[in-house]
Amino acid sequence: MTAFTPQGAPSAEQARQALGAVRHEVAKAVVGQDETVTGLVVALLCRGHVLMEGVPGVAKTLLVRALSAALDLDHKRTQFTPDLMPGDVTGSMVYDARTAEFEFHRGPVFTNLFLADEINRTPPKTQAALLEAMEERQVTVAGDPSPLPDPFVVAATQNPVEYEGTYPLPEAQLDRFLLKLVVALPERDDEVGVLARHAAGFDPSDLEAAGVRPVAGPAELAAARAAAASVRVSQEVLGYIVDLCRATRRSPSLQLGASPRGATALLRTSRAWAWLSGRDYVTPDDVKALARATLRHRVALRPEAELEGATADGVLDGVLASVPVPR
Repeated sequence: MTAFTPQGAPSAEQARQALGAVRHEVAKAVVGQDETVTGLVVALLCRGHVLMEGVPGVAKTLLVRALSAALDLDHKRTQFTPDLMPGDVTGSMVYDARTAEFEFHRGPVFTNLFLADEINRTPPKTQAALLEAMEERQVTVAGDPSPLPDPFVVAATQNPVEYEGTYPLPEAQLDRFLLKLVVALPERDDEVGVLARHAAGFDPSDLEAAGVRPVAGPAELAAARAAAASVRVSQEVLGYIVDLCRATRRSPSLQLGASPRGATALLRTSRAWAWLSGRDYVTPDDVKALARATLRHRVALRPEAELEGATADGVLDGVLASVPVPR
């Protein structure tokens, strides 16, 4: 694949257009997952990580591969299993008989987009090793830290319908994910489109043949991050974000509401979405647009609410409807 080579430092507008073109490129390989693509782009802008939940076969792996190709980023995938060891993810010290010394062999986490497939199938010890990489953006082996590449985003997946033999992620680790994206089954027309592509000879393992090309690179991403970080947020919108998070803590359906970290995460994602939408200021609608994806994994339902059929998204919808919107 021909690498994307920008001419000079891109402007903020050029970076926005390039990231907008990423959706078009990914759509050449993945049909009907625009919201998930947007969420992954928002995470890249915010230097955050994404938890993707969806049944097998909805193109989660293909989505990450296509995104990395469109952004000219390196990517690696690891299938998380009960026997996976921390060193299988982060790397380990290997003895070199020629030099009679131990050398650090880097694991697959040393990449730009790391796909942790079925992360809840691996034991807590391995989950914790990935947590350091996510939070500190480094791997420590034998007391020596090794920095991870920049950008670095973990896109972890989990199956929402099969819990036997899994290790549920603790709240502390869930809170480290910037977004939780629900990868839904495609609509009928989209599914017909998927089959039509396969009938025409589409090969998911050959993205180049599918026409996916790099339309942005690290330079565009750096310019986009700087521009998104400068988006203005009024005191009224800051208060709105805080009021939403505080309302989750008072909800009778929740035993755990969004923490101040959740509020800062919502601020970051709202800023990124406002910038992607072409504005240099955040509106309450930007906050609403990202509230569910940013907060759904940071709240915990009460058992009695679950028995009554309540969902995190449903409770958040109620919170969004009840909190006054600033004018």
